[in-house]
Amino acid sequence: MKETVQILKEQVQHFNKITRIARYDQRAAYQSHYLGMLWEVLSPTLQVMIYYFVFGIRMNGASSMDAGVPYIVWMLAGMIPWFFISAIIVSGANSIYSNLSLVSRVKFPMSILPSITIFKSLYSYATMLVILLGFLFINHIYPTIYWTQFFYYFVCMCLFLYAISLLNATITILFRDYQLIIGSMMRLLFFVSGAVMDVTANPDSLMTKILKLNPFVYIIEGFRDSFFSRQWFFAEPWWTAYFWGITLLVLGVGSVLHLRFKDRFMDYL
Repeated sequence: MKETVQILKEQVQHFNKITRIARYDQRAAYQSHYLGMLWEVLSPTLQVMIYYFVFGIRMNGASSMDAGVPYIVWMLAGMIPWFFISAIIVSGANSIYSNLSLVSRVKFPMSILPSITIFKSLYSYATMLVILLGFLFINHIYPTIYWTQFFYYFVCMCLFLYAISLLNATITILFRDYQLIIGSMMRLLFFVSGAVMDVTANPDSLMTKILKLNPFVYIIEGFRDSFFSRQWFFAEPWWTAYFWGITLLVLGVGSVLHLRFKDRFMDYL
């Protein structure tokens, strides 16, 4: 428990440094491209078009369980957080390893490196949210009181992503092949996390109950609950308790491993 508190305190104490480095890295990543940061929007947009063609047109959008909601809107509500989630998990796993040279020159705790990865992606996430809002309004889906819980699910997403990124980044230092395993696992997670297919269509089935053990399903379905005004997050208290239990467990394990091995990271390179 004390390790988790220490890690969280480091994020608060170095918040300004996290945001400054994130802004610098974001600009540096695209400075040699003609379209620059526009690629942060173009890339996911092209992927959305491909998935919409495959699942929305070829499969007639049969995956959506929200009556009156066009499949493209239903899919966007899940794809946009998924793009953010997948990008953070993949880059977050390598966040410490790829920045060890920076840490050796500038003194700051390595635990903030996964946070920097999250902040770097917020710009593209916010831009894609604006696109989603446009599609919602075009289809006459307007804000309700349910939309306020978007902020709750956003906090859930960021905290869980930090927890799993801290754990993955630490393991990646100790076992370099782990990053390749993550890349392979993300392909499977894409289909079982509900981004393009409704994995909660049959709530009483055993398969649905198993798939709901995936924390990403909680987050993605939570955003849909918000934008489509389906239900409040406390309507399924056991699912909420399970999600936070998993989040705190992953954060706790990641904090312990990180603090135990952080002084020996250079020895594993």
